[in-house]
Amino acid sequence: MHAAIALLCASALPATADGQTGAILPAEPLVSLSDEREPHFAPPLRERSKKEIWRLEKAWRPTVHLRDVDLSPKHKGAAARPKAAPTASLAAEARLAEPMEPAGTCIHPVTTLFNLWNREALPLIAGQPYKHRFQLFLRDHYTKQATQADTRLASILAAAAIRFRAPRIDIVSGFRSPKYNLMLRKKGHQVARESQHMQGTAVDFRIHGVDTETLREFVRGLHLGGVGYYPHTHFIHADTGKVRYWQGS
Repeated sequence: MHAAIALLCASALPATADGQTGAILPAEPLVSLSDEREPHFAPPLRERSKKEIWRLEKAWRPTVHLRDVDLSPKHKGAAARPKAAPTASLAAEARLAEPMEPAGTCIHPVTTLFNLWNREALPLIAGQPYKHRFQLFLRDHYTKQATQADTRLASILAAAAIRFRAPRIDIVSGFRSPKYNLMLRKKGHQVARESQHMQGTAVDFRIHGVDTETLREFVRGLHLGGVGYYPHTHFIHADTGKVRYWQGS
């Protein structure tokens, strides 16, 4: 019985080239034992050399260069003198130049300009370039012509919006082409022959809920140019030309 079992086991073993029965070999694995994620692993951290560490420390080290004049008592007194507070227009300009809110947050415009002639709205958003859009927004509604309008006008409007917490400002007049300005003069409108509107340096506007006289006094306080007061039509004129004041009908 035992001899028969041994004979069956010997016949099941693979034979070598000389006819002898070989040893039992392990079966090949059906699944690869290597980790398929290995090519996607991050490489191990490399230890920085002394030169690399020195360069990093040099980049992080603050650069401080003091001169003899910096250490003098006169200079110390000048440095301790408080700086003048920025004007409202400069503060508004800085507000518009602030970085935009991160993605996913609710963005609140500084204000929204509304052109009464073109029926267009232009939100002024902090961190968003507005120069080209602002100049196109102030284009002549009669000839559809635009010009290189002075962007300081946007600072005046933003300063007024911040001061009176106005979510909207109505633009009564922006850029005027010479053709349209001449037509208004022939019709008897109170427009100057060499109007600042033709230069792209003037804007007429109003703010709902803000008295026209109060708005005039605020814009006068900016000292950026001319300010016209029109109490009957309820708007003011602001430009970046010479400082001057007048009242119209």
